[in-house]
Amino acid sequence: MPARTERSFDIITHSPEQTFAVGKTLGSLLRPGDIICLQGELGSGKTCLTQGIGAGMHVQGTINSPTFVFVNEHAPANDGPYLYHVDLYRISDCSEVYSLGLEDYMYGDGVTVIEWAERALEILPPYRLWVLLKHMGYTERLLVFEASGPRYLEILQALERLLASEGI
Repeated sequence: MPARTERSFDIITHSPEQTFAVGKTLGSLLRPGDIICLQGELGSGKTCLTQGIGAGMHVQGTINSPTFVFVNEHAPANDGPYLYHVDLYRISDCSEVYSLGLEDYMYGDGVTVIEWAERALEILPPYRLWVLLKHMGYTERLLVFEASGPRYLEILQALERLLASEGI
């Protein structure tokens, strides 16, 4: 059962499939304009979680880490929003983020998921869902969800409810 505070809760997943399932549940709750910020070391499950988010949003195509192109755009399979998958791993300074046009994505009509989001703190909006991922074991990951702003508190509460009902 996830631990809970007013603005956050955490959960431990025991396999990549569970991390994907958490992402899929989260993805089903998202709508245009939502921003999900992911933080975690290499191999902590950021892309796996994003793949689940894409599945929950019913986007087309394979979701891979966009490390070398910075942003991948995934079209919806039906009438849902685009998924903008951003990877800031190769960014060394926040000024580089401006040249990517990240603000256009964040304030656009899709859902923006940002890996290595801590590298763009200066330009991130104050309202967002932050997910910290940590290695706990070979396949176990700790996911800490923290909401900033009313929309993200709503997502957080719904996510916690759904994960509990799914037995995750």
